[in-house]
Amino acid sequence: MQSRPAYSYRNDPSVPAFADDHPIIVFDGECIFCSGWVNFVLRHDRQGRYRFITAQSPLGEALYRHYGLDSRNYETNILIEDGCALLKSEGSLRMAAGLGFPWNLANVLRIIPRALRDPLYELVARNRYRIAGRRNACFVPTPEHRSRFLA
Repeated sequence: MQSRPAYSYRNDPSVPAFADDHPIIVFDGECIFCSGWVNFVLRHDRQGRYRFITAQSPLGEALYRHYGLDSRNYETNILIEDGCALLKSEGSLRMAAGLGFPWNLANVLRIIPRALRDPLYELVARNRYRIAGRRNACFVPTPEHRSRFLA
């Protein structure tokens, strides 16, 4: 991934404008494992902190391309927080930390060097369809959560 300054997507004409006043999770909407993670976050995000975008949406694809990721192979979620993209284990641990206690205890895992955490993350990401399967259609939020999803 290319290192980018905060809010760099705002200056990229290929990225549609979007509300970035909350942290945003971009996820593979066809992956049952990834959709399960989003449902977990929705259940435990008591403050309604996170917003969501499927990677298959035009905005999700544009963000993947902007950050130099393959927009056809979604092997990482993207957490966009304060205009910066966090990927792989770092993004996941930060997502958990944002949920508050007890989930923020996952921050302890950040003492493990990323060089060790990311290969484990990548192993799960590469095999996520074998682990959990694939949806026939993209993730559809429930009516009560629809407002937390960006188009």
